[in-house]
Amino acid sequence: MKKLNENDPAIGFSQNDYLGNNIDLANYKGKKILLSFFRGASCPFCNLRVNQLINRYPEFEEKQIEVITFFAASRDEIIQYAGKQKAPFPIIPDPNMEVYKKYGVEESHFGMVKAMMQPMKMIKIMTSGFFNFKSIVDKPLIPADFLIDENQSIYSAYYGKDFGDHLPITEILNWRK
Repeated sequence: MKKLNENDPAIGFSQNDYLGNNIDLANYKGKKILLSFFRGASCPFCNLRVNQLINRYPEFEEKQIEVITFFAASRDEIIQYAGKQKAPFPIIPDPNMEVYKKYGVEESHFGMVKAMMQPMKMIKIMTSGFFNFKSIVDKPLIPADFLIDENQSIYSAYYGKDFGDHLPITEILNWRK
């Protein structure tokens, strides 16, 4: 899978989010976008990050940054797990990972082990209210975040190193272009 880099064109998609709304990247032309890819909808690391995005969403709105998220999960799984958080941004199911492949999102069993070897991260996950054993059998996808500019070019491509590694929210909010 080819990873995307800064200045590459964003790869278009038109998918329904888990609520049935069509999300077409072309409709976001002229806007700044945070595009985030997560593992399965039961992933505690992913749900913690979604929670952080929800809590900071007013700041994203203030900075005029649109948030679009993908889960390698079915609509029903999203409703059962990540959807319970009632995110103010689209959560798109992509169980066959069609868009994941286009963006070069990778699988890594080492990424799972690496996340589990970080005691502070694991304590946070265990006490977050998002921990469950179902996530253990989810695909070992490593998250990826993309900042897409108003011209639909990749401003920043961030491929995580473990299950909980995302582009820091402060970096996203400090994006000036």
